[in-house]
Amino acid sequence: MNDDFLQLPQSLVTDVFEQTEEIKQELLQSFEDLRGQKEEWREKLFEKDLLKVDSSLPSVPPPTTCGVDGSYAVEKLLATDVVVIGAVAVEGFTPPSVERHWSEPKHYVHIQVEDHDPDTSTILRAGMIGLELVLARKAPHDIVLLDGSIASPIISFNQWLSNPQKYAHFKTVKGYLGKKIKKFLDAYHEILASQRTDRQWVAVPKYTTNQEISRRELELTTSHDDRGWLTFILNPGEYTKPISIQAPTSKWHLNTSKVSNFTTATEGKEILGLANQITQLLGRIDILYYRPRAYLPVLRLEMSQAIARNRNRLAIVLQGIKEQYSKTSIMEPYPLYMADRMAKHLPQVLPHCLHNITQFLTKNYQGDIKDVFLGLHSYRTEPGR
Repeated sequence: MNDDFLQLPQSLVTDVFEQTEEIKQELLQSFEDLRGQKEEWREKLFEKDLLKVDSSLPSVPPPTTCGVDGSYAVEKLLATDVVVIGAVAVEGFTPPSVERHWSEPKHYVHIQVEDHDPDTSTILRAGMIGLELVLARKAPHDIVLLDGSIASPIISFNQWLSNPQKYAHFKTVKGYLGKKIKKFLDAYHEILASQRTDRQWVAVPKYTTNQEISRRELELTTSHDDRGWLTFILNPGEYTKPISIQAPTSKWHLNTSKVSNFTTATEGKEILGLANQITQLLGRIDILYYRPRAYLPVLRLEMSQAIARNRNRLAIVLQGIKEQYSKTSIMEPYPLYMADRMAKHLPQVLPHCLHNITQFLTKNYQGDIKDVFLGLHSYRTEPGR
């Protein structure tokens, strides 16, 4: 039996496979339906002038590229929590005629001890995204690829900044993140505006449920999201005409009115001004779908209209992304793939940090040594599960 099944009752495994029989037929019919309507849907895209080819864009010099991703983790112990947040930026394949900007990946990382709190993840997520934005803003590359949606930061920042007093007791906030609020918003503002023509910031969400093209533009009733649907429709080298991103049911909102309680009056006003500009700029974001090669699914790309509606800047983006593939097994641009791998491994640092901490405490703690081992043990029987 496969090792994956060793901890499960055989009857449960049998039941699972019996239930997959119906799923197989359902998926087969779904694939057949998509195949049967491909030409009809392609024709609709042509009629709406939504289908484009990358070869029709201007020729541009080979661009440099990097990818940015982040991670956070909470090691829940019996007595306390140990938390870590980090962001990493990785340079992509460099054109032969261009010198490397970075000899190694760049990063930010912060580790801290926190009391048990149900809101810990809210703060860590906002801090992780903030660090990603600061790294992306500083990256000296023609194309900077961000993992996730371009709207993710405003959602996480709003959870934190709309009620900063609720999170003020966190050491991570008092000693680290609280000092970086304006820096985070400055970076987000610059990325959304994308006024620098030597920088193209592009968000590449892996998972999306948006249907701007199928529902809004073509008025189709398909149940598939646009990325899954267009993977069957677009040929290699094709992309969809940039269109405005799907707006939320309520207007974009970033509440920073209470931040002034924790900053100087001048900085509080600057933060409020940035928040207002950020919400306006989110209304000027375009999306497009691009299929770089035959063996790849369609990518959803989100970027400022300053990039998407400028043919030269859009040519840089699509060419740069197309050049960042070397293996059929990697389904995303190489620098994003590497940044994602590194970020995912960040939580694995925590057990080693705890081992180091435990050694120190066992040498220096004046009480009963069992206090150290119990207090620093995971709340689970098997840590990491």
